[in-house]
Amino acid sequence: MPKVELRHQKVFDAKRFFEILNSPNFTYFTAKPKTIEDEKVILRQNFKKQCANLEHNFTILYDGAIVGACGFKIDQHRPHIGEIGYFVDETHWGKGIAPEAVKLLEQIGFGKLGLVRIEIWMNPLNKASERVAIKSGYLKEGVMKKAQKNGDVYTDEILYAKVI
Repeated sequence: MPKVELRHQKVFDAKRFFEILNSPNFTYFTAKPKTIEDEKVILRQNFKKQCANLEHNFTILYDGAIVGACGFKIDQHRPHIGEIGYFVDETHWGKGIAPEAVKLLEQIGFGKLGLVRIEIWMNPLNKASERVAIKSGYLKEGVMKKAQKNGDVYTDEILYAKVI
């Protein structure tokens, strides 16, 4: 059975992340680096963000191959809350990789980071992400109006959460 693992992101993940994120099928994930160098700049900031407890980012490995990424943004006003984000290469959609990555993230978040609440926000049209949240045992708390800004446009987000 294929195995999902997480490891801290490395700068050499940039090329693979660039390929995944720039697929035309990634319509709901707004972070699209323009170049591999742009992605490297982002990855080089990870250690500093982790040390400051701003973000904790991981590479998703499936049978040892890079298939995506996931991580937490820590709410700086309420550091007991972490928001999960994730993406998986479209060639691996539907294999249960994202729910498994969420489960591994929860162990880190509730365990190592001491979170008591984990949230997953998503675009209301992103039914795949909603299935991941439900499959992972998160409860829908509602729709947050104009919670996300994409360029000059504000969009609604659905909020799912899990607490311990």
